Amino acid sequence: MDTDKEVIGYVIPVFRANHDVVRGLMETQEEVTEEGINYVAMRNLFVREAKEALQVKVEKKTRTTHIRESAERMELSRTMDEWAEFRKKMNPDSLTHPPEIIVKPRGQTVWEGKTVKLHCTVAGWPKPRIAWYKNNVLIDAKAHPEKYTVESNYNMHSLEIKNCDFLDTAQYSMSALNVKGESSSVATVVVKRFQEGDEPGPLDPKPHGFCPEHGVTFETTILDKFEVGFGREGETLSLGCTVIIYPTVKKYQPEVLWYRNSKPLKPSKWVHTHWSGERATLTLVHLNKEDEGMYTLRVNTKSGFDTYSAYVFVRDADLEVEGVPVAPLDVRCHDANKDYVVVTWKQPAVEGSSPILGYYIDRCEVGTHHWAQCNDTPVKYARFPVTGLVEGRSYIFRVRALNKSGVSHPSRVSEAVVAMDPSDRARLRAGPSAPWTGMIKFTEEDSTAGVVPGEPSDVVVTEATKSYVVLAWKPPVQRGHEGVMYYIEKCISGSDTWQRVNTGMPVKSPRFALFDLAEGKSYSFRVRCCNSAGVGEPSESTGEITVGDKLDLPSAPGNPVATRNTDTSVVVHWAASKEVTHLVGYYIECTIVGTDVWMPCNNKPVKQTRFVCHGLTTGANYVFRVKAVNAAGYSQSSSDSDAVVVKAAISIPGKPTGVTLLEAVKDYMVLGWTEPANNGGADIRGYFVDYRTVKGDVVGKWHEMNHQALTTTSYKAENLKENVFYQFQVRAMNMAGVSKGSLPSASLECKEWTLTVPGAPVGLHVLEVRDSSVVVLWEPPAFDGRSPVNGYYLDVKVASAGEEGWKAVHEKANKMKYMKVTGLKAGTSYVFRVRAQNLAGVGKTSAVLGPILAQTRPGTKEIYMDVDDDGVISMIFECSEMNEGSEFVWSKNYKAMTDTSRLTIVTEQGKSRAIFNSPSLEDLGTFSCVVTNTEGISSSYTLTEEGLKRLLDISHEHKFPVIPFKNEMAMELLEKGRVRFWTQMEKWTSDCQVEYVFNDVIINQGKKYSMNFDKSTGIIEMFMDSLEITDEGTFTFNLVDGKAKGTTSLVLIGDEFRELQRKSEFERAEWVRKQGPHFVEYLDFAVTQECDVLLKCKIGNVRPETEITWSKDCIEIAEDDEDAKKIERKDGDLTFNIGKISKSDAGIYEVFLKDERGRDRSTFNLTDAGYQAVMNELFRVIANSSTEIKVLSTEHGIVLYSMVTYYNEDLRVGWLHKDAKISASERVKSGVTGNQLWLKINEPTEKDKGKYSMDIFDGKDGVKRAFDLTGQAWEEAFEEFQRLKAAAIAERNRARVIGGLPDVVAIQEGKSLNLTGNVWGEPVPEVSWTKNDKDLLPDDHYTLKFEHGKFASITIAAVTTADSGKYALVVKNKYGTEAGEFTVSVYNPEDEENKGEKKD
Repeated sequence: MDTDKEVIGYVIPVFRANHDVVRGLMETQEEVTEEGINYVAMRNLFVREAKEALQVKVEKKTRTTHIRESAERMELSRTMDEWAEFRKKMNPDSLTHPPEIIVKPRGQTVWEGKTVKLHCTVAGWPKPRIAWYKNNVLIDAKAHPEKYTVESNYNMHSLEIKNCDFLDTAQYSMSALNVKGESSSVATVVVKRFQEGDEPGPLDPKPHGFCPEHGVTFETTILDKFEVGFGREGETLSLGCTVIIYPTVKKYQPEVLWYRNSKPLKPSKWVHTHWSGERATLTLVHLNKEDEGMYTLRVNTKSGFDTYSAYVFVRDADLEVEGVPVAPLDVRCHDANKDYVVVTWKQPAVEGSSPILGYYIDRCEVGTHHWAQCNDTPVKYARFPVTGLVEGRSYIFRVRALNKSGVSHPSRVSEAVVAMDPSDRARLRAGPSAPWTGMIKFTEEDSTAGVVPGEPSDVVVTEATKSYVVLAWKPPVQRGHEGVMYYIEKCISGSDTWQRVNTGMPVKSPRFALFDLAEGKSYSFRVRCCNSAGVGEPSESTGEITVGDKLDLPSAPGNPVATRNTDTSVVVHWAASKEVTHLVGYYIECTIVGTDVWMPCNNKPVKQTRFVCHGLTTGANYVFRVKAVNAAGYSQSSSDSDAVVVKAAISIPGKPTGVTLLEAVKDYMVLGWTEPANNGGADIRGYFVDYRTVKGDVVGKWHEMNHQALTTTSYKAENLKENVFYQFQVRAMNMAGVSKGSLPSASLECKEWTLTVPGAPVGLHVLEVRDSSVVVLWEPPAFDGRSPVNGYYLDVKVASAGEEGWKAVHEKANKMKYMKVTGLKAGTSYVFRVRAQNLAGVGKTSAVLGPILAQTRPGTKEIYMDVDDDGVISMIFECSEMNEGSEFVWSKNYKAMTDTSRLTIVTEQGKSRAIFNSPSLEDLGTFSCVVTNTEGISSSYTLTEEGLKRLLDISHEHKFPVIPFKNEMAMELLEKGRVRFWTQMEKWTSDCQVEYVFNDVIINQGKKYSMNFDKSTGIIEMFMDSLEITDEGTFTFNLVDGKAKGTTSLVLIGDEFRELQRKSEFERAEWVRKQGPHFVEYLDFAVTQECDVLLKCKIGNVRPETEITWSKDCIEIAEDDEDAKKIERKDGDLTFNIGKISKSDAGIYEVFLKDERGRDRSTFNLTDAGYQAVMNELFRVIANSSTEIKVLSTEHGIVLYSMVTYYNEDLRVGWLHKDAKISASERVKSGVTGNQLWLKINEPTEKDKGKYSMDIFDGKDGVKRAFDLTGQAWEEAFEEFQRLKAAAIAERNRARVIGGLPDVVAIQEGKSLNLTGNVWGEPVPEVSWTKNDKDLLPDDHYTLKFEHGKFASITIAAVTTADSGKYALVVKNKYGTEAGEFTVSVYNPEDEENKGEKKD
């Protein structure tokens, strides 16, 4: 047979194409590979589009054809390898990465009417989306195809601008965007004209901002902007802005996009976006530190775009264990293979109370909730290779940090990653490599069984740390048609022995991580391939690799510089770390000066060397430092920055207002104005005045009048021309610069005034603005008029009211140049004006001051009085919003204090103290303090004569202090009879000393006395083991604490001392007794609810061998005695159950405890007083068991009764009627029946109505039970009594047969029968006889008699058998009827004899 034509096997023909076609396929991410039968099955499993795979055609190929096709495949494989190398250059790593502009667009200059084309080349994965902009306005090429053409081919992009005109001169920018980030580049296009022509007409092309589709230019306005946000891990945070698009076009909506750190956000389970048509909202669900960053809202319209950004900070969640680190962040998976993935993360900002020792990595298979720890030993690097994955399964990962205090919360989980070959992942992502034709071709070739794979190539160490080493290699070229696996071998430096690392299971991925290597030693590594045919040859060795960290810690960043930004933020700059590899970013920390607590400013590392730290406390003094971080860990912290106070940065002041004329003479005018409302954060250092002339409607140029700054709000403008009109403007100056000019004044004529009244007051300003009050101050007018000013009037009105709203604050003229206005409404704005008065009258009003908002500034503090420990009286004012150059200025009655001998001013940072040198009545008045270079922070305090006296009293107490005591000296007895003397102070210091004194003699620590002074609680103690006769006297504690003193004493003499001594000796004897078996509770009695009497005691410290003996009247109760059954022991409780007590139980009961350690005895005297006490307790139980009184009616009367548990004959019970004791009589009597206590009222009458009470003796006062026998209760009881009485009478007088009649009478035939029955009844009853229920009438046979009303007789003469039957004597009267029945039996003797014979 011709071997060339032999059928050797079946293969799928590879897709053939030329090089250009292959490049096109690669550009669309389609990979051409050889398809074996196994792959066909895999593709049919994963590719859903292969519906026509059911139709399969089989084609046989010869060896010649197969060899030719194999050669073509090898050529195609080589071509694909070349193209893969090119793609590696375009895409340096296999991971996704942001866009990179390789060739930037170049600026061009063209003539008008020409066409220009801008080119660029962009790399990135995923493939970036390209957009072109003209002057930051998006170019819509589809809407303007006649003007623009945009092309994108093989990562090359171009913008063609056709028929250029002068309006096309602009900056053109290209923006490349993918999920990893954004990159852009700018090029300038200049269009030149041959000559200047006419302006564009209405039909000429419009600027690009115009939208011809809608015929408008859209303008975007963003309102209600979200501020800098602060959230905590686990919380939900929402950001939002109101977006207004003008004009409104029906059915047109802008494109609203959200970005974090310039990367677009897509909706997910963590990110929710919403656009309502007016408001854009971003909601971050379950915040994590990964969510921290700069958030940007971008609104794209047809006419351009607008953006707004603000930073969001995410603080760590509260720690369950103090000192543990916070959770790591940004967990990602890289380089995933069949059984291997590299997990990376970023270190947290806070390490906790100690440095981080390492990290634990956990994994969880998608679809389960079981987390498994991947590493037993914590890893120091923020990068770890995870092995042992199952191919085809998806995993998520998380990381936890560890320090000495414990383990942190886990991080946010990573994105899911599939453990599979990268080529399979690319094939699944790209889809089938060629269109499905419905035909599978098989080639006959030699069996691949028995083909041993070749050796791997390019074995390199990709990562090396002291914890692990990662190897990577390329699969062999010769591997057959089945998959290959790998064995890794290592060789220690200096030896020739190779050891296989993974002896148990070969790995499937061309990567492997080796652990448990000796740090500092050198190793060589190589790899072998294997399959079912065997193990191949080893690869080339990697060479010697030393185990150790290759990545060094970054060097410390440069010195940070902190500068003011806003009231709650500071800008920090620093120099980048000079020695750092693979920088992750920087963490910024801050601390308030004077504390050692460093707080993180950011919880997500930033790469730039500038950061704005938000959320700081206004007015606080902060210091900052920076540390760098990479995968190896943290750098050393930088040096601390200079301290900076958190205040808004200083800016130029606002414009002055209210430029007015105060006085005019022939050649000069006096001007006044109001200082600007905003001083820019610094004090106003002066003013500059400008002027210009005015002639009709023509104004001249502005000229400066003063070259040196003015320090007041008024100015004398000299060298003016008489009768000329001038306008003036004023500019304010602070340390930041000069403001813009104020609004020009009205045209003012330089002409001498002839007024007699004073001019307008000037310099109006306010201090101490509060919710309901404000202090208004002013300066006198520059022009007094004909006589000096002798007073002022202050007017006020609500700012929104009209001119009619002005009201005078006071009626009489105020001679002071200040006034406190009260009664204001919080949150309302007011304006003020002042008028001066002299003898001629009231002058013009001043310029209006305001509006002033009546509102207390947050954080405002008032001046308060203080008396220190030395008795020094002072006033203190604190300010937390000090700025650079701010000072405290004190004044009295709002005038600068010239006499410095009365007060001494001491200022420390944000606190100023005004100390009274010698307080006296001269110091009475209003003291005020103003903090310069702030927004009017001020306060005042009025010192009155009464207040001064109170302060002087406090001062005296502080100069001569007395130590206060919570408790004066007390005494208590302790165990063993020890005596404790103690006291507790209310206020003390660590320098407090105690002197112990007895009868004026100092005593010290020794055998007799022991002392203790607990300075944490202020308790002073002295102990004595026992009291002797010589210890009678006075015990004293003398205390000295600085200059404060205190004394407390306790006197023990006479009976009090002897009683204490007796108790001490008793306590000591008790302690000795309790060393052996003893009674914890001595023998006593108790009465149960069932009225049983128990003798009981409680014993302690007993052993099994301890003897317990009971006795009565000195006679021991033996085990066989009847009373022994009454004894019971349960744990430490002993009881003797007497039961229902009687006088026979009286006696003396004793219990004895005895063993080798000692003995104890307890006695209970159940005689006389003891017996009476038991009976009293029994009476108490019985009395309390009594029920409420109930009523019972009988035929004789009414019975009141109460039930008790038990009754004793000695129990005293008394009955009362209407609170009067009831005397016993035949009609009313009391008694006891069983457990029932009763009161019987026979034949009750109306007099028996009323309140009845029963008094039961309970051993003390008695227990009362009451019943009100009136009203309905009386009526019901009395009615029932009458009914029962009538029933009894009826029963008593009812006709009855009371005897004389037999039940059965047997009589012989022929005899006579005579029976007599006794009858009773009142009235006398009627009598009749019946036989067999039929009445009998008297005749010769029956004789019926009724004699004396009592005896009824019946006589039957010569009885026959017919007389046998049932007879009855029936008696009847008005109360009833009764029948006495009997039976008569008549017999014949002969008949009886005949019957007897028959029986015989």
